[in-house]
Amino acid sequence: MDFGEDDLRALAGPRSFERGRGYLSAVTAVEVGDGWITATVQGTDAYHTELALDGPDGLAGDCDCPYGMEGNFCKHLVAVGLTVLVEPAAVPQQRGRARTRARELDAWLAGLSRDDLLALLREQMAGDRQLARRLELRAASARGDMVEVGARIRELLDTAPFARYGFVEYADAHAYGEQASQAVSVIAELTVAGRPEDAISLSREGMRLLGQAQDAIDDSDGHLGRIGTALAEAHLDACAAARPDTDETARWLVGHLLSDLGDLTDIDPLDYEDVLGAEGFLRVWELAADAWRRNRTGWAEKYLMERLARAEGDVDGWIAVHTADLAADGSTHLSAARELDTAGRPDEALRWAERGIEETPDDVAPDIALIDFLCDRYTRADRLSDVVALRRGHFAARLSLTAYQQLRTAAQAAGSWKAEREQALVLLRADLGQQRRSWHGGPAVLVDALLDDGDIEAAWRAADETRAHDRQWLALADRARAARPADALGVYLRLAEALTKQTGNAVYEQLTGLLLSMRDCHDRLGTDGEFTVYLAALRAGQKRKRNLMRLLDQHGL
Repeated sequence: MDFGEDDLRALAGPRSFERGRGYLSAVTAVEVGDGWITATVQGTDAYHTELALDGPDGLAGDCDCPYGMEGNFCKHLVAVGLTVLVEPAAVPQQRGRARTRARELDAWLAGLSRDDLLALLREQMAGDRQLARRLELRAASARGDMVEVGARIRELLDTAPFARYGFVEYADAHAYGEQASQAVSVIAELTVAGRPEDAISLSREGMRLLGQAQDAIDDSDGHLGRIGTALAEAHLDACAAARPDTDETARWLVGHLLSDLGDLTDIDPLDYEDVLGAEGFLRVWELAADAWRRNRTGWAEKYLMERLARAEGDVDGWIAVHTADLAADGSTHLSAARELDTAGRPDEALRWAERGIEETPDDVAPDIALIDFLCDRYTRADRLSDVVALRRGHFAARLSLTAYQQLRTAAQAAGSWKAEREQALVLLRADLGQQRRSWHGGPAVLVDALLDDGDIEAAWRAADETRAHDRQWLALADRARAARPADALGVYLRLAEALTKQTGNAVYEQLTGLLLSMRDCHDRLGTDGEFTVYLAALRAGQKRKRNLMRLLDQHGL
């Protein structure tokens, strides 16, 4: 056997491998050839699979399910592999028979006359339109009829035959992809046949036509991307063979990368360095820089310039492009700082990060990642007061529990938490006052902050003063239960009353938890009898909720 379970698990990963075990009964139409195994696996649809046994990297597979179309070794391929492994000795035997059949077929074909072969081929073409189309294209290519080849390639890339109401739906996209792939094969064959100049022009036209198809097809499975990549490879191979005019090629390359087709074909400009040579690639730089100067905020122009600068190791050039359009929150400054850090220029990196804070407008909160970057740098330099100042400013702008916790950590390290806490609580109380005067607002951060500090008494007072959230009241009751069991019990009773009017297992789990907490409160107060009466009444009123009753029984309630 050419593979085993370990090979399938390594290719698919543990999750897909285990899921593949569940599809063994869905595998049908298994056929073993010399180096391949095909089968159909019934999933959401009937998926066609093929295991390649003799690939350059060993076992490989293709499946036309959505996950497989992304290039993954899916659960359906696992199922096929496991199916043939049930009888491992059968595969070598079937491969041997396939080789014998192939030899016998070759011998039979070799013995046919020219007329018999033509008759056989015509018969096959009559029943297989795709085969006929491929051969027609090859014939036109062989006789040098590029007008006909171009016309046929345009037909192959036309979405109209697959479009319903002017749009190629998901169910028809695969068939369109198969047909379009034939066009790519013919274009690639032109280079092999010694016509790379024609391959260049046709691959470019193919990319243009494919771009026009983007808005007319449901490409959820990425057919267009794969075809676009294949066209780009055909174009590059043709350029390598033809060595076209470098200036014209550089112009086309830059124009293509700055167009909407750039993403579809995923061309890397660096792949053209050998084709263009030093002079030609310098022209790419010039054209890209000129386009960027004319449109400094254009995403495609910026990406191209950054890609070229990074390839040359030009950190300053990359930063100049990247920071030409600065984000208000300092995130662009942070990107520059990180790039400089990577380049081993920490002092310049720090300055860029500090500029990000300095240049952020007063009405914009700085990017938290920028603040974290600076705080890390300041901490390593023992500039603890600067860390506190940054965290203080961020807290004042956000007034969130996370920002409060970060300020506390920084101030404790600097030995100034007492004073910082007083100022922070003043801000939170002022925010609390604003919430009381408005008709809306979320849970008061003051309550969460005091709870996080462990100041339970102050948190309870703050909760009394505002519209504290039920989540906050529950946390307060849990934390204060030992010292204030009567107050905690009041909270649990109110929350439980609301839950008795709801259904669902998650609700029942919450209610059970509240009842256990209520029982603990009664134990502390010495009022166990009251809890017994309350629980009996609750069970009587909720007896139709069988899952709730089951939960109560499991917890001894």
